[in-house]
Amino acid sequence: MSYPGYPPTGYPAFPGYPPAGQESSFPPPGQYSYPSGFPPVGGGAYPPTPSSGYPGAGGYPGAGGYPAPGGYPSAPQPGGAPSYPGGQGFGAPPSGAGFSGYPQAPSQSYGGGPSQVPLPGGFPGGPMPSQYPGGQSPYPSQPASMTQGTQGTIQPAANFDAMRDAEILRKAMKGFGTDEQAIVDVVANRSNDQRQKIKAAFKTMYGKDLIKDLKSELSGNMEELILALFMPPTYYDAWSLQNAMKGVGTQERVLIEILCTRTNQEIREIVRCYQSEFGRDLEKDIRSDTSGHFERLLVSMCQGNRDENQNVNHQLAQEDAQRLYQAGEGKLGTDESCFNMILATRSFPQLKATMEAYCRVANRDLLSSVGREFSGSVESGLKTILQCALNRPAFFAERLYHSMKGAGTDDSTLVRIVVTRSEIDLVQIKQMFSQMYQKTLSKRIASDTSGDYRRLLLAIVGQ
Repeated sequence: MSYPGYPPTGYPAFPGYPPAGQESSFPPPGQYSYPSGFPPVGGGAYPPTPSSGYPGAGGYPGAGGYPAPGGYPSAPQPGGAPSYPGGQGFGAPPSGAGFSGYPQAPSQSYGGGPSQVPLPGGFPGGPMPSQYPGGQSPYPSQPASMTQGTQGTIQPAANFDAMRDAEILRKAMKGFGTDEQAIVDVVANRSNDQRQKIKAAFKTMYGKDLIKDLKSELSGNMEELILALFMPPTYYDAWSLQNAMKGVGTQERVLIEILCTRTNQEIREIVRCYQSEFGRDLEKDIRSDTSGHFERLLVSMCQGNRDENQNVNHQLAQEDAQRLYQAGEGKLGTDESCFNMILATRSFPQLKATMEAYCRVANRDLLSSVGREFSGSVESGLKTILQCALNRPAFFAERLYHSMKGAGTDDSTLVRIVVTRSEIDLVQIKQMFSQMYQKTLSKRIASDTSGDYRRLLLAIVGQ
């Protein structure tokens, strides 16, 4: 089925890779080797409701969403982190005013727009709508402070001097042993753009590659975390997608986490970086590694063509809610293409309004209906989109919680989320984590990790 204007016939040329005048700092594509060190992410059932974080009625849907306790794999084997190009210009977090209200991911999540869109029933800022079954919402409420925009835990350092930082790192790795604390102090307190400048200064000053030197001095999870911090953000997403589809098996949850949560601009840059760095077409790789309705959902996502208009059309929300009901709960069988069309094309604020309207139409929340109508990876993907429409920081908080729940730690997921959200919305993710699990993210990380790896994670996350 095709839809008018979706996807567009083409995209404008990608200007940022490599940036003008920096071609020499970007090695030619295909010259790097990439490890298989990221562990597969497990499937399984949706987690039980936390003791006081989620409401009882109308809560999370049943089986098929998130892994049950212990469902995630154990920590990856040490070593095997990648090398990658330097340079700047990747994946700067979007900015702009946000769409605030219940329970809502703030500004950058939707790429800008009006700060408030009034919804029926007193939203946002009013009481919880009675249309939710039992008067409860399917996701935790959002602190008032989170409606003012998002914030990363890492800010660009003032009085930044790339050559001075390069010298500090050189001294930390010179001679017998390594001064890990000096490395932590530099990388945890510099923005990604500043880290790219440190890499360039290091090569200019010493004629050596900083990443190769770091790889020779570090190992295991610490190495993976440091190298992730030195990757340009778009490259890190593209690398993670490529690694998730490399070799035997596919890490579906990595594909979902990235493709279902990024903005249009971020996705289009990822697609271009994937082609330029790995010489491969992302859509073709997705088609060859996935199948059925999950394949169609991911192909829709990698077009980077979701409507990003912040204005909500309440009549359309009502119509979409009715369509979704008739495509699922209101008929025998499921019209999967209807769910794909609406969830892949509507803006996140529009989907949020549709979820509210759906509760009036079906007397159950849309997350529950998706759990009843779908299973496996396509269910997880559709739920991720809906959860991001409701509260993006809460989605990432939940992913972090399950990366550390049960036996062992899914370190690659922990590293990936901490690094990729550190300059975007990690402050709000920490707030949601505390609200949902009655324990701070830093305390959970401290109890699940050790050594320099723990020290660097805590320096990024903060208290």
